[in-house]
Amino acid sequence: MKATEVPEIAGAFLFESTPYADERGFFCRTFDAEVARSVGLDPHAFIQDSVSRSARGVLRGLHLRSGAGEAKLVRCSYGKIFDVVVDLRTDSPTYRNAAFFELSGETQVTLYIPAGCAHGFQALTETADTSYRIDRSHDPAEDVTIAYDDPELAIPWPLPVTSMSQRDREAPSLAEVLKQEEG
Repeated sequence: MKATEVPEIAGAFLFESTPYADERGFFCRTFDAEVARSVGLDPHAFIQDSVSRSARGVLRGLHLRSGAGEAKLVRCSYGKIFDVVVDLRTDSPTYRNAAFFELSGETQVTLYIPAGCAHGFQALTETADTSYRIDRSHDPAEDVTIAYDDPELAIPWPLPVTSMSQRDREAPSLAEVLKQEEG
């Protein structure tokens, strides 16, 4: 497993596994504490694992947490997703940058997203399972959602949206969210 910096988002990393395939299927390491430590991450900071299953075209996001934020490791464990990260840390050298990734169950690449970045994804396959490892317990009072189709972000979602939560459908623009954070 190796870690590679994401140039568009300061402090973000891709952790690339090497799946070993044979006639039975494949095996690969999806997390390695030593590799995490090698890039300055505390492997013990992650306290909660979750998984979502989405059908093709489902869009989830853009989500982030207010307050101290939430760092997370995201991996598509089955299927394929178009993954998006937007840096909303005002003190970051990559503030307001966006990065796009295709994560898949075939590669098992894990994306580390620093606290203060918005995240969302769209399922590209009939079934896509996305695994999350986060560094804080979930508090719904800290949930922040940004409109997935905000023209300022101009995210090139690859498919028409087939389904999303009501919260995501009604999300405010980035400008509205930033204004609320200031006030």
